[in-house]
Amino acid sequence: MPPPLAAKPKLKIATTSLSGCFGCHTSLCDIDERILELAEVAEFDRSPLTDIKHCSAHVDIGLIEGSVCNAENVHVLREFRASCKILVALGACAVNGGLPASRNALDVADCLQRVYCERGVGRHQVPNDPELPLLLDKVRPINEVVRIDYFIPGCPPSGDAIWKFLTDLIAGRMPRLEHGLLRFD
Repeated sequence: MPPPLAAKPKLKIATTSLSGCFGCHTSLCDIDERILELAEVAEFDRSPLTDIKHCSAHVDIGLIEGSVCNAENVHVLREFRASCKILVALGACAVNGGLPASRNALDVADCLQRVYCERGVGRHQVPNDPELPLLLDKVRPINEVVRIDYFIPGCPPSGDAIWKFLTDLIAGRMPRLEHGLLRFD
């Protein structure tokens, strides 16, 4: 007979966001009091919940939201992938580029010119501070940069969908989200 779930060593779960709206993290918080059940079997590593800025070397489950829009996103994503045994693309931006990818039909240089030079206030020039991350020519879903183990669609996925997915995965079951748990608001 296997030991109860809570008797096993705690898993490490990390979360992070690339370019997006943080709606998927808000949905994670929508698991409400069930987060206490999750805390019985898992501890949070890098996450807005902990304010830890970099992952531990070994994270069991990584949840990542947002799309890849700039060089900093690529760096964070690759570092996150290297730390996570299982990486989960959380939400439409991570899965397919989401709303940020709507700029893919436009030329980035033209967009910057229009925003900062034609409609901007102040200096009327495109910022070129070396501290600013370099924009990519196209917004990418995260699977175009690193290997992803699972995808949770939705914009954002519901807290119930995230809960079902995590409890299946932690229990050793193949995560399966029924149609009723998927939504696009």
